[in-house]
Amino acid sequence: MITKMQKNYLPILPGLGLSFIVAVIAKLLALIFPTIGGATIAILMGIFLGNTYFKQPNLAVGTKFSESRLLEYSVVLLGLTVTFQTISEMGWKGVVYVLCMMTIVISGTYWVGTKIGFGQKMTLMMAGGNAVCGSSAIGAIAPAIKADDQEKGQIITLVNLLGTVMMLVLPIIGVKFFAHDYLAQSALMGGTLQSVGQVVAGASLISSKVVQYAMLFKIVRILMLVVVVFLFEKIAAKNDATIKTSKEGKRKMPIPWYVAGFLLLCIVNSSFGLPSVFNTTAHFLSTWFETIALAAIGLRLDFQKFRKEGPQFLAFGAAVGSIQTIAALILLSLLHL
Repeated sequence: MITKMQKNYLPILPGLGLSFIVAVIAKLLALIFPTIGGATIAILMGIFLGNTYFKQPNLAVGTKFSESRLLEYSVVLLGLTVTFQTISEMGWKGVVYVLCMMTIVISGTYWVGTKIGFGQKMTLMMAGGNAVCGSSAIGAIAPAIKADDQEKGQIITLVNLLGTVMMLVLPIIGVKFFAHDYLAQSALMGGTLQSVGQVVAGASLISSKVVQYAMLFKIVRILMLVVVVFLFEKIAAKNDATIKTSKEGKRKMPIPWYVAGFLLLCIVNSSFGLPSVFNTTAHFLSTWFETIALAAIGLRLDFQKFRKEGPQFLAFGAAVGSIQTIAALILLSLLHL
């Protein structure tokens, strides 16, 4: 008899197992091609295999688990590898950079969306998804502005497509413009890419150190989610009488659990000076979780989705991606981060 636990976890195994196998092969190939690195090989192998031999529907549950949950575990474990001293390297310029980027992306996306002809709700979701944290931000914004499921699904698809393209392009731009400046490269990745997975994936194509610092910039963006949802709800309420803002604070918008976990472990690591074995173990596990997740991201990348979206959607995505990239390069040059 299959127990409840088996029923819940058995569907995960095929996709998780495949992601793990791809990660192991990538790690072994990285020994032969160290300049490429296991992370890059994992995602490239995943993209190839996912669009050729492994399109079976039964893999989707496991690859989704690997992409989302394992990356969350990886982010939490990063908390044991950084301290307040590490975070302080961002400095006030890093915080200013993130806030300026979010303001420019939200304003630019809203302007472009209005000009192209998208409705306010879709434009707000597109702005929040790109400015904060991809699908997670959209999922938080949609109920606050009373967006329907179809609008939400369309924007999530568009944001993920844009994030996937930028995930592969920005590392090239980062290396070209900021060859040996890991902090600027980290700011470019963490301050621009849409989802946590895309930040990790893009930064991994440069170096593990860039991954660590890019996540700091990304977490600052995620911490602003509550503010963004509150403001968007106010904006939407002005044009839609059916939307009632919550003055009593009944709607709670906590930060994602893995961000809280990261911050908690960072506080512990900074306060108690843990033995090096904690750092070493956390780094080892985080790297493996990350590589498996990157393999899963590659396996889930379906090129057919690019062809299905209409030219208006693709034009919207291309315009927003251009705004993000150009704004990041200008701000990084001005702030000398």
